[in-house]
Amino acid sequence: MKKKRDKYTCNGVPLHEDGKESIENGWQGFLELCCKIKAPEDLDRLFGLFLTIEEKEALAARYLIIKALVQGQLTQRKIAEIHQVSIAQITRGSNALKIVGDELYKFLEKQLK
Repeated sequence: MKKKRDKYTCNGVPLHEDGKESIENGWQGFLELCCKIKAPEDLDRLFGLFLTIEEKEALAARYLIIKALVQGQLTQRKIAEIHQVSIAQITRGSNALKIVGDELYKFLEKQLK
């Protein structure tokens, strides 16, 4: 029996009907590219290529929020004050932590404490 072939592919990558790669495929490709880089300075250069200064600042703020929440030593108000972020940003980080699996949360606890 012949295997059904997706008519919208490029080198085995599923494409949208308009012939463009999907955002999801682009994200997966970006993650795979990041995983191939071993040195932090090389990763910094890669992120410098892909992210604006504002995007890097937002990612850094999210990291600090998640780190503080995982450590569990500060109130949300204190986290907002120390890192100069909004309570809404902290709430979004807190809500995101509620839905990660146990394995990822334990990894974060180990790495961020």
